[in-house]
Amino acid sequence: MRTQVAIIGGGPSGLLLSLLLHARGVDAVVIERRTRAHVLARIRAGLLERGSVRLLEEAGAAARLHAEGLVHEGCLLAWDDRELRIDFAALTGHRMVIYGQTEVTRDLYDRRDALALPTVFEAEGVRIEGADGSRPRVLWDGGAIECDWVAGCDGFHGAARRAIPEGARREHERVYPFGWLGVLADVPPVHDELIYAGGARGFALCSQRSATRSRYYLQCAAGEDPAAWPADRFWAELRRRIPRRFAEALETGPAIECSVAPLRSFVAEPMLWGRIALAGDAAHIVPPTGAKGLNLALGDVAYLADALAGHYGGDGRAMDGYGPRALARVWKAERFSWWMTGLMHRFPDASPFDRRIQDAEFAHLAEVRAMREALAWNYVGLDL
Repeated sequence: MRTQVAIIGGGPSGLLLSLLLHARGVDAVVIERRTRAHVLARIRAGLLERGSVRLLEEAGAAARLHAEGLVHEGCLLAWDDRELRIDFAALTGHRMVIYGQTEVTRDLYDRRDALALPTVFEAEGVRIEGADGSRPRVLWDGGAIECDWVAGCDGFHGAARRAIPEGARREHERVYPFGWLGVLADVPPVHDELIYAGGARGFALCSQRSATRSRYYLQCAAGEDPAAWPADRFWAELRRRIPRRFAEALETGPAIECSVAPLRSFVAEPMLWGRIALAGDAAHIVPPTGAKGLNLALGDVAYLADALAGHYGGDGRAMDGYGPRALARVWKAERFSWWMTGLMHRFPDASPFDRRIQDAEFAHLAEVRAMREALAWNYVGLDL
């Protein structure tokens, strides 16, 4: 097989990249380790920035998003008994859309099906050869493809980043001493906007996937076993951590899915080495506080599609700008996610001084409009 761009990873970033390249006349093949059904079964985030919505529109995969997505004009922050609404629309003129990542992925696959674009599923043992030359190859058990460029959209544990020699890459990481215990349930959301709650008992998040399906999170110990949290315990603890008026209105039910996600900040540099370009979780991880992960990955893809289109349009230096351009935005999103995580979570080693600083930070946010504007602009997404 031969193509211009071999995209490793059949998640939303790889699928979107393939569609943006197709619209620009660049050939690409998507190579995915799992089955399509497995990819579509992943439970992931669902809060889209304005830039992400525009990219899905450009890819021709936004019709169902506009029909079913829930538009959000703000969110609620709570700290112990204090509440503060961040009004995105008033502070920035922009909004967010709640639409599950699984649904985004489904729409992207449907669009690729309509265009008959090629995908290789169940590609086990993916590896890359010749990335330091002009004709790299992507190989897997039972198959291979030659290409001009490899796009590594294959996540934190994928083959693309590992194919960059250790001496040529720098990795920056912070691992947080807690995780998020998440429960998905078919119950109406407790509020029509997201609630970020922090305080003495730790962090909680009330979010949603639709008008009848909710996603709730509790800060928990790193490595916590979800089996230690039966439904009664989870709902009781959630009620303790959110403002009383919402605790009293909370509807509960059996969990469709329950899991613990570790929290880390991670960046790999460079995002372009030889003929390998990294995008999304292959290059960076953010804590889920602030909903930057999926949106940051789609932003990478927009930059990479522009660079590849420029390259095939005759600009011999177009690809050189991809890494620096993407990393500039990545580090800003890392900063925001780190800051918001520090604002809303209870750290196990926090001193009384640290806790009073958190109190003061929340008070400062409530009192100073410029602080709320900065939060809102970062939350709705920095310009692409």
